[in-house]
Order: sequence, then structure tokens, then C-alpha cells
Amino acid sequence: MGLIAGLTVFVLAIFIGVEIINKIPPTLHTPLMSGSNAISGITVVGALVAAGSEHSSLAAIMGFIAVVLATVNAVGGFLVTHRMLKMFRRKD
Repeated sequence: MGLIAGLTVFVLAIFIGVEIINKIPPTLHTPLMSGSNAISGITVVGALVAAGSEHSSLAAIMGFIAVVLATVNAVGGFLVTHRMLKMFRRKD
């Protein structure tokens, strides 16, 4: 896939993601966040595959950046979900 085609897919994915997230009511954000944490885990695996491919050094660098960002996203999502669930615990 060429560079222009890859950039086109990337930009379209950004627009679609923003539109989908803006349409979700705030009451559904917490349950959906736990599902998105699982997707972020899958993204980390895909980023590892991209980083490990030896097509070019640019692909390896972009893959490494993807691994870092996907890991930050997954860990941050789990921390926020944990904090939200802690708010709903009973105090005995």
C-alpha cells in the first residue's frame, strides 16, 4: 500500500473515530471504556507486529511509536476504569 493510500486511510479513521465518540452519550462512556481497553490491547499486538516487520526503518520507527501510544492508551484506560469502579464500592 502506498504512502498516500495509507495516509488517506489514517485521516479517514480519525474523522470516523471523532464522529463516533461525539455521538455517544456521557452515561455510556464508562461501560464503553472497558470495551475500548480490550481493543487497545489488540492494538498493542498489531503495533508490535508493525514494529517487528523489517520492511524499512520508517516502518520500525512508526511501529515503535504505535506501541508506545497504544500502551499508554491501554494503561490509562485501565487506570481510569479502576478509579471509576472504586467510586461505586460500598463503604462498610
